[in-house]
Amino acid sequence: MIRGAAAITGAASGIGRALAIELAQRGADLALADRDEGGLKSLAAEIGAQRKVSLHRVDVGEASDIAQFAREAIAAHPALNILVNNAGVALLGQFEEIDQAQMDWLFDINFWGVVHGTRAFLPHLKTRGEAHIVNVSSIFGIIAPPGQSAYAAAKFAVRGFSESVRHELAAAGSPVRLSVVHPGGVATNIARASRTGIGVTDNARRGQMIDRFETAARTTPKEAALRIIRGIERNEPRILIGNDARFMDILQRFRPGTYWAPLQRRLEKMARGK
Repeated sequence: MIRGAAAITGAASGIGRALAIELAQRGADLALADRDEGGLKSLAAEIGAQRKVSLHRVDVGEASDIAQFAREAIAAHPALNILVNNAGVALLGQFEEIDQAQMDWLFDINFWGVVHGTRAFLPHLKTRGEAHIVNVSSIFGIIAPPGQSAYAAAKFAVRGFSESVRHELAAAGSPVRLSVVHPGGVATNIARASRTGIGVTDNARRGQMIDRFETAARTTPKEAALRIIRGIERNEPRILIGNDARFMDILQRFRPGTYWAPLQRRLEKMARGK
């Protein structure tokens, strides 16, 4: 059962938005963070007066923004006991097409945002009788396709960081539990809002990369949110979202060094059948 209040980054759209709505319906108050203030206000209006909701403009790529968010969220919601580090961005292109500044930008949001969020909220969460941290990785934190070197590196890092911290919390007998989430294809706007490597000059190729993302997006944000909530309630250490994520997880277990060739054939078949 969901109790208390939840802080969610990347809450204005996609999985974060759907999760906010579902948690509110289950009785949670909400501290919602995003750079998109218009999206946050729209979400708050949709939730209505059923729950206490605070809105926070936050760039998770800035550690100071996250620290301020934690202070304000805890002040507004003293019973806060759930943190969802969900905010993320995408960067399309081969490794040699991406410059270091672009890779740093992605890591600041997708990895360091998770680390800074965990660090900022953990002291408070440890004071609660029960608390839960949810760190959103990706299926690309389990497999690493070509053209996703920066994104996969960050999402693998989120996975490793989260698993280690979870083991530390358990060993200390902490009331804080931690789940790492690995969504497969979810129908959000992350691909269309993505940046492209500075070396990618072919707009048609960029369109093909986005289409490949969207072809694989078979899960709705609501379905993803419901799966995450079930994972919180069951204290699942790893939450896989979608049949595609479950398939890819199994494939890499059986073929850890050679999974890409059969997976590429499957993805190409899916694209032809779109």
